[in-house]
Amino acid sequence: MKKIGKVSSLLRYPVKSMQGENLKQTIITEKGLLGDRSYALIDIKSKKIISAKNPRKWPNIFKYSSSFLEEPTLNKIPNIEIKLPDKSVLSSSQNDINEILSKNFNSDIKLSSNVPNDAKLEGLFDDSILDVIMPKGTFFDIGIIHLLTTSTISKLEELYKEGDFNINRFRPNIIIQLDSKEKDFVENNWIGKKIYIGEEVILKIKQSTSRCVMTTLEQENLPKDINILKTIKKSNDGKVGIYADVIKTGIIKIDDSILIEE
Repeated sequence: MKKIGKVSSLLRYPVKSMQGENLKQTIITEKGLLGDRSYALIDIKSKKIISAKNPRKWPNIFKYSSSFLEEPTLNKIPNIEIKLPDKSVLSSSQNDINEILSKNFNSDIKLSSNVPNDAKLEGLFDDSILDVIMPKGTFFDIGIIHLLTTSTISKLEELYKEGDFNINRFRPNIIIQLDSKEKDFVENNWIGKKIYIGEEVILKIKQSTSRCVMTTLEQENLPKDINILKTIKKSNDGKVGIYADVIKTGIIKIDDSILIEE
């Protein structure tokens, strides 16, 4: 094995497609970071999961943020609070939360921690709206843990100097700060390999992460920028970051060393 870097950031998103939380440490379970994508908004009419992948229908979801009212445990996923664009705050425990969210989104929706059977969402791909079938029993798109390296971000910044490649555009769970100062899409070479984080956790790299219109959308302190995605498509076949499956569960924390099998 070879040491490649360390954990520089840990991010969890209690509600799918909303802004999330920065963590100092977390438990990695068989279903990813404990509490990640535990909740989602559901469009009652279509019965589909609401996602920023369809900005034509849900253009403002990135303006909402979510956080847990207490830290989740293996036995309990607690209530959350949601901060609205007007800075008001809702709790998932209040009786009128769905009514207020429906008014804000101008559509009949509900907040849920129960994953529907055959859950799906709508995504905008090359100007077409297509259904995406989600992994059974989860609110994830494809992979359950998303990793991204500082090397990839540095490469993108080099290729498109006017762009803001803030990590929030990519919604990763784990940011890897590489020991190397290399500017390249190094994750491309990790597919199929195992990485070891801290003293317990082992992940297996499943595939590269294909990017979509979400990376271009306006967020707090981030402008809309279609050239973000154009740069990714031109330089790395539309891929940034990697998805991983969990081989061994455990606790990880900021500054944990990361090793990869050679």
